[in-house]
Amino acid sequence: MGDFSHDSGQTLAAGKLSHVSGPALYLVGTPIGNLEDITLRAVRVLKEVDVIACEDTRHTQKLLNHYTIATRTTSYHEHNEMTKSAELVKEMQEGASVALVTDAGMPGISDPGYRLITVAIRHRVPVVPIPGPSAFLAALVASGLPTDSFRFSGFLPAKRGERRAALEAVKSSPGTQVFYETPHRIVESLADVVEVLGDARHVVIAREVTKLHEEFLRGRAGEVLENLKVKEAVKGEITLLIGKPEEGEVSVATGALARPSVRQRVQQIMAEEKVEEKTALKKVAKERGVSKSEAYRELQRGK
Repeated sequence: MGDFSHDSGQTLAAGKLSHVSGPALYLVGTPIGNLEDITLRAVRVLKEVDVIACEDTRHTQKLLNHYTIATRTTSYHEHNEMTKSAELVKEMQEGASVALVTDAGMPGISDPGYRLITVAIRHRVPVVPIPGPSAFLAALVASGLPTDSFRFSGFLPAKRGERRAALEAVKSSPGTQVFYETPHRIVESLADVVEVLGDARHVVIAREVTKLHEEFLRGRAGEVLENLKVKEAVKGEITLLIGKPEEGEVSVATGALARPSVRQRVQQIMAEEKVEEKTALKKVAKERGVSKSEAYRELQRGK
């Protein structure tokens, strides 16, 4: 057995002791709720680097105070990424070590960081990941849905038409689908899941994971939607997980039982309600949450 060093909090990695020395960009995972969810290595790195680039310095300061970390901080967020990335890389080229943190979780996962990481790599500055919590991964493993194959797609589109198109695209996917969603949109998004994927599709709503009011709502999409509707208000960070189609459930690819095309639906409304094509098209556009011009283009493609 090899010898493991226990002094200075150093760890054995890739055959040698690792510690902060020389210029580098450290991507440090921070707690998504519970302050205890941080690694010993992350605490050490935050103490040893020259500067910590934060999405919100006031938010990060609470974590730093908790662990008695006195390292200098600087602001790095989506509105100053372009200019700040250049400044931080210049500091690293001059010998500084920088830790990048976001308000919660891993930098770059639906959070600022991508631009700084790519600029650092382009300028041959070492980029070192310090693994830590991730809201979507924590929600996935506790969801009860299959984890052998999954896809994380960040936030669902805010616009109804685009959101439904995104759901249509994963309708027959063989893996679990994972999305982030905002509290004020989760009910309408789940309603779209019911309409596009069916009320029997298995879903999980993971809310406030690792926090005091952590909650998992598991069940069929229709049932979970009704549970959400009776709540006074839905609050907190939300992860929406959608199970794969069950065996025997018809996929989009077969065309069977799939949602009718715009042309088919227009013809159906014209026949049932005895209205003109223009009126029927307007109703179809409203049903699907798209503009009339978008529905018209789809109608023309179907002719």
